[in-house]
Amino acid sequence: MQAALVLLFVFLAAISSSAQLPTSAPATASSNQSPLPSSPQTPSLDTFNGSGTVDKLVPGVVQLSLLDAMDRGLKHNLGLLLSQQQTELARAQYRRQLSALLPNISGNTSESVNQVNLAAFGIPLPPGLTSPVVGPFAVFDAHASMSETLLDFNALNKVRAASENEKTARFTVKDARELVVLVVGNEYLLTLASAARLDTAKAQLNTAQTIFQQTQDLKKAGVAAGIDVLRSQVQMQAQQQRVLAAQNQYEQQKMVLARTIGMPVAQQFQLTDAVPYAPLIVMDLDEALAHAFQQRPEYLAAQSRLRAAELAVKAARGEALPTVEVNGQLGFVGPAPGSSETTYNISAGVRIPIFQGGKVKADIDQAEVQVRQNRLQLENLRSRVEFEIRSALLDVKTSDDEVAVAKQQIDLAAEQLKEAQDRYKAGVSGSLEVVQAQEAVANANDTHIQALYQNNVAKLSLVRALGEAEQRTRAFLGGK
Repeated sequence: MQAALVLLFVFLAAISSSAQLPTSAPATASSNQSPLPSSPQTPSLDTFNGSGTVDKLVPGVVQLSLLDAMDRGLKHNLGLLLSQQQTELARAQYRRQLSALLPNISGNTSESVNQVNLAAFGIPLPPGLTSPVVGPFAVFDAHASMSETLLDFNALNKVRAASENEKTARFTVKDARELVVLVVGNEYLLTLASAARLDTAKAQLNTAQTIFQQTQDLKKAGVAAGIDVLRSQVQMQAQQQRVLAAQNQYEQQKMVLARTIGMPVAQQFQLTDAVPYAPLIVMDLDEALAHAFQQRPEYLAAQSRLRAAELAVKAARGEALPTVEVNGQLGFVGPAPGSSETTYNISAGVRIPIFQGGKVKADIDQAEVQVRQNRLQLENLRSRVEFEIRSALLDVKTSDDEVAVAKQQIDLAAEQLKEAQDRYKAGVSGSLEVVQAQEAVANANDTHIQALYQNNVAKLSLVRALGEAEQRTRAFLGGK
């Protein structure tokens, strides 16, 4: 009967244990190890168009220079702030991996009152005792425990990989700062271009109004026909539409710039810098490439990411190697705190992995795949850096030539308009020639504005490709 009860108890315990098993794989000695740290990545480009923090709205009009805008962007831009948070995450991952190699010390204090049945443990009664029950008696226990891993290649290489990932995070922050300078500089230049288009549209409207008034005067004098008055009036209204569109575009672009640099969109501000232009001094391509590979943070981050992946392979291989640990305990045990005696225990041991079900091989394969992927990405980035430098140099040279041609085009269009007005006043030609000359002036001005914008953006792209956008933006926009 007793044997049947024992079997029933074991069966019920087995059912209870199986019902509480987790759905994941059972834990092993190696499953308690911390996971490999992840490599930080640069936030998406969309995040650099917004702000993580916004300044307070101030009364009046804020005077905003290009460098002021960049300083605000480096303080408020969302992409940079997110990248800085990744740095804190990488630092926390490093500390977590390092904790596996540092001593773990804990303390415990307890006091208990016990009463024990010696017969339940099969202990015979000592002479003089009539009852197997001993107690109650008190036990006071205060001790400190320490465990230290002396040798663990897996943990050691994980610490080294986490250190490389922390370097990657710092390079990623620097790369994010470069992107902020590029994005803010581009938005500032776009706002300048929008302001220039608005000023040009207003000037053309004034010219159109003057021509319309002249045409009305000539008609009253019997020199011009009614169609000329109507044509000049249509041209004037077309210029009014352009002014309205340019004004809307300018206000919209100001809000985009404000969003990028953390300024309230309702804040009134005025750009203090004019559109910069100066021909860029010729740069040696080989020197530019060598400089970019030494300075560009995105490339340096990719190198650190590759080194971290290689250390992850070593960490995975270290899972199959023995580990050496030492443990110790020092405490005081007795019936009361004042009558306790010192006790201690020191032990050292070696854990030798024998069979882990193929986990080590799987971890090594997974880490080696990551190495190959990072190596391919590094080679692609190296090629992309060269492409971006070559492309930026070509864009700067081409845009320099376009600016020069656009300047000549403005002069020729202005001369064409003057001659057309003189011919119209003299009665030699009609107002159609004047309208065509006005359109030529408008197109020439727009082409010049676009050429200046493309030239400055090409210079910004060049310093970004060199990895020195934050340090050399002012000099490059000035042509140095």
